[in-house]
Amino acid sequence: MSYILALDQGTTSSRAIIFDREGCIVGTAQQEYPQIYPQPGWVEHNPDDIWQSQQSVANEVLHSCGLVSQDIEAIGITNQRETTVIWDRETGRPLHHAIVWQDRRTAAHCDQLRADGLSDIFQQRTGLLLDPYFSGTKIKWLLDHIPNAGDLAKAGRLCAGTVDSWLMWNLTNGRHHCTDVSNASRTLLYNLHTQEWDQELCEILSIPVDILPTIVPSCGIIGETDFLGHSIPISGIAGDQQAALFGQVCTQPGMVKNTYGTGCFLLMNTGSDAMPSTHQLLTTVAWQVESSIEFALEGSVFIGGAVVQWLRDELGLIRQSSDVELLASKVNDSGGVMMVPAFTGLGAPYWDPYARGTISGLTRGSNASHIARAALESIAYQSADVIKAMEADANIQLTEVRVDGGATANNLLMQFQADILDVPVVRPVVRETTALGAAYLSGIAIGYWPDIEVLSSLWQVDQTFEPQMPRSTAEHLMEAWSEAVERSKHSQSKSSQT
Repeated sequence: MSYILALDQGTTSSRAIIFDREGCIVGTAQQEYPQIYPQPGWVEHNPDDIWQSQQSVANEVLHSCGLVSQDIEAIGITNQRETTVIWDRETGRPLHHAIVWQDRRTAAHCDQLRADGLSDIFQQRTGLLLDPYFSGTKIKWLLDHIPNAGDLAKAGRLCAGTVDSWLMWNLTNGRHHCTDVSNASRTLLYNLHTQEWDQELCEILSIPVDILPTIVPSCGIIGETDFLGHSIPISGIAGDQQAALFGQVCTQPGMVKNTYGTGCFLLMNTGSDAMPSTHQLLTTVAWQVESSIEFALEGSVFIGGAVVQWLRDELGLIRQSSDVELLASKVNDSGGVMMVPAFTGLGAPYWDPYARGTISGLTRGSNASHIARAALESIAYQSADVIKAMEADANIQLTEVRVDGGATANNLLMQFQADILDVPVVRPVVRETTALGAAYLSGIAIGYWPDIEVLSSLWQVDQTFEPQMPRSTAEHLMEAWSEAVERSKHSQSKSSQT
C-alpha cells in the first residue's frame, strides 16, 4: 500500500500524520517546541526549532508505522499562517526569530497606516484589515531592525516568507522559495484581483518584491524532497485554516467550519466570489486547484485553546489540557464569571490590538471550576461573535457548523457552542482536518484521489451536538459576554505597546 504524508506545522507543535486512501489516519507524531516571549505582546519562534521538530516527527511517524520513504506517494504541507521568517538565501540561515501571528509589536505602525488614510487600499486589494496579525508589517519590522538587512536585500540575498516558505526551502535544499495562494493572501501584500504581489502595497511598506516567494497553486507538484531518504513529490500547500476547510470538505459556497486550535478560525466558502465584508471579517483565498481559485470569508479568534494552556502553565489549575473538562464540569455554570482572554488583543470582529485579558463577575464563592468553565465558554462566545458577523455579511442563516481541532474532544465546550449559536455543531470522525486537507490537496495533485467530488464520500460524522439551551438564556449570556468584552477593550495604553 501507499500513503500520503501531511506535515502540519502549528503554533505550539509540529506534527506529521500519515493518511490512507480512505482518508483515515495510519499514524501520527507530534513534538512541541519553545514559545519565546521577549516582552509583553511579542511572540517569537526559533525557525530552526520549527524545521528540526518537523523533520523529527516525519521520521518518527514513518518508524512508528513500520514504513519507509518509498511507501509515501506525496507530501502535503500545512502551516501556521502569518508567522514570518527572514533568511539569507546564500547561507540558508535565519536572520532573526520568526515573528508569530499572535505578535502585536507592529500595532503602532498599523495605527499610523490607518492615520495616513491607507485602510481602504489595503482592504480593497487584499481583503484584509490593517492589523499586526498579518505578515506585511512583520516583514517591514524585520527589515528595519535586523542589522544590514537593507544591504542584504539590495544584494539579492534575502528571502522572506511564511512558515510554508521556510519549510519548502529546507525540504528542497534551497531549490524552491515559494508559497501557495492561501498563504500569500495573508500577507497584506497579495492582490486578490490580480492574483499577484501588489507592487504599490510593497512600496508603501518598503518591502522589495524580489525577497518574496513565488506564488504557486495549493494543489500541484511544486518540488521534490529527499529528506526522508527517497525522492518524494511535494504536491500540496495550504495555510492551516484553508486546509481545514478543505479537509472538512466544505467545497460548496455557504459551508462553514470552525477550527479550535491555539486560536479559533471560522471560514465560510464563498466560491469564486471574493466577497467583501462590512462586518470586520476578512476576505481570503481558500485554495487554488488547477486554474480555479476559490475564496472564503474568515473570522479569527486569537486565543482559543491557548486559554486552556494558560490555565495549565500559568495558573496551575490543571496538569494537562484534557483535565479542563472535568474541572469545569464540577459546576453547572460559570457562576456569573466571564473571562475575556484578550492576551494578545482581540481579533474579529473587534480588531483591537490593545485589548487585554479580563476576568469579571468574581465573588467570594467563585472557585477554580468557575474559572475553568468561564475559560471554555470564552472560546464559544468568541466564535459566536464571528458567526453572527459572517451570517450578516453573507445574508444567510447557517444550518450547521463543522468543527475540528483538539478542543473538539471537549463535549462540554461543543454542547455549549451549539447552545450559544442555536445551530447544530457537527464533529467528524477524523478531527485532524488541517492535516487531512493538506493530504487531500497533495493526493489530488498526483491522482491518489481522482477529484474533489470523491472526498464527500470519505467525510464521516462522529457526533452532532444539537442546541438544548432555551434561547432566552443564550441571549442573556451573550449580552453579559458583550459587556465583558467592552471592559477588556483598550485596557492598556497605546504608548506602552510601541
